[in-house]
Amino acid sequence: MGGRVWVYGAQSYRPFGTAAELTVLPARQPVEMPDDVSDQAGACLGIPGITAHRAVFADGPVAGKTVLVHGVLGGVSAMAAQLAYWAGATAIGSVRRDRDLGSVNASALAHAVALDGSDPAAAIRAHAPEGVDRIVEVAFSDNIDLDAVVVKNDSVIAAYATRRDRPEFLFWPMLFENVTIRLLGSDDFPAEAKRQAAADLTTAAHEGALSIAIADPLPLERIAEAHERVDAGSRERVLVTIPD
Repeated sequence: MGGRVWVYGAQSYRPFGTAAELTVLPARQPVEMPDDVSDQAGACLGIPGITAHRAVFADGPVAGKTVLVHGVLGGVSAMAAQLAYWAGATAIGSVRRDRDLGSVNASALAHAVALDGSDPAAAIRAHAPEGVDRIVEVAFSDNIDLDAVVVKNDSVIAAYATRRDRPEFLFWPMLFENVTIRLLGSDDFPAEAKRQAAADLTTAAHEGALSIAIADPLPLERIAEAHERVDAGSRERVLVTIPD
């Protein structure tokens, strides 16, 4: 009672929004938070962390594997890259533009690649000549042709977002590579997957494996401004503080 926790799924399938000052959850959803993990870091785990974990680990351990993480400046993908590295994988991150490379946190990445380069597939293959084992995908419709070129046989593309509702992709090349396409809807992950993700995220945070860029928090009455920051594409996590 009275301990520090972080939570996930407080809004899922519930009638209230994310700005509630108080909430009641099933006992499995508040996760005890170590003393050396800050309140702000704990506030950033939640569904982004659960989604990142599922994208990386849903198809088994990644130790010794190569994981390509698209959109590595985003909240989910940044954590996915760090979790992959924490678990013993070689992580390659992508950004949309060459000028974004300077903003990449390279601590968990073996390499970073800009997708607006002359040949991003060749750039990825230069670091993974045999292809990549897993792809964490934030823009399935935009990147699937590239992904089909850089995967190795029996690989997995784990997609948590797309820019087009009905993406097209080359069927036969991926069929012959025996590619698995895993679609990730975080609200409906299996309960055990959420519990394991929560445990691993807490451990990784405790071990200092997660570095999260966080903007100066805004008070709750400025929540509209917080939404505007998100809509403007902030590369820092946007938090609001609840009044005492």
